[in-house]
Amino acid sequence: MFDLNNQSYFIKKNYLIIAMLFSIFVVNAQNETIENEKRNELKTNVLLPLTGAFEITYERILNEKSSLGVSAFTVFNNEKSHDDLNYSISPYYRTYFGKKFASGFFAEGFGMLSSIDGKKIYDSKDNSIFTEGSDVIDFSLGLGFGGKWVKKSGFIFEVNAGYGKLLFNADKTDHTIVAKFGFHLGYRF
Repeated sequence: MFDLNNQSYFIKKNYLIIAMLFSIFVVNAQNETIENEKRNELKTNVLLPLTGAFEITYERILNEKSSLGVSAFTVFNNEKSHDDLNYSISPYYRTYFGKKFASGFFAEGFGMLSSIDGKKIYDSKDNSIFTEGSDVIDFSLGLGFGGKWVKKSGFIFEVNAGYGKLLFNADKTDHTIVAKFGFHLGYRF
């Protein structure tokens, strides 16, 4: 077994105790840093108002590598908006691959409850467009990706894109997919 009079045994034991205590302090310091991080974000898509639409997003950070969020989209000027999407609510889950807390490159899975214009009828005589039937409510599932940069002050810059598939009423509209594109500015608090 062990010779208790052996000086190298006590030296190794002391080094082991010091290494264990050091690792406990390092892990505790990292946990305090993560606990002190701000976990709420509010963002808006800054390009959409130029096209007659508005989108706002709330995101809750779960841990340093994942978050949950929801975005709401609506059209406020139909003359400027050339999109068939009228409004949507889109919850999502993100996984971050960056080195900083909940930032860097990310991948997301999302759902989208949306209102989309019905099928279009094109009249070649006078180049007019008519909508056949009422707006279509549908649910989509999709995947997206993007990047997020967060300043120490809490200011956020984010770019993202995603595509999803209409699940139930695609035959009643001119679309089978939905798309999400964003250039967001916001604040982490």
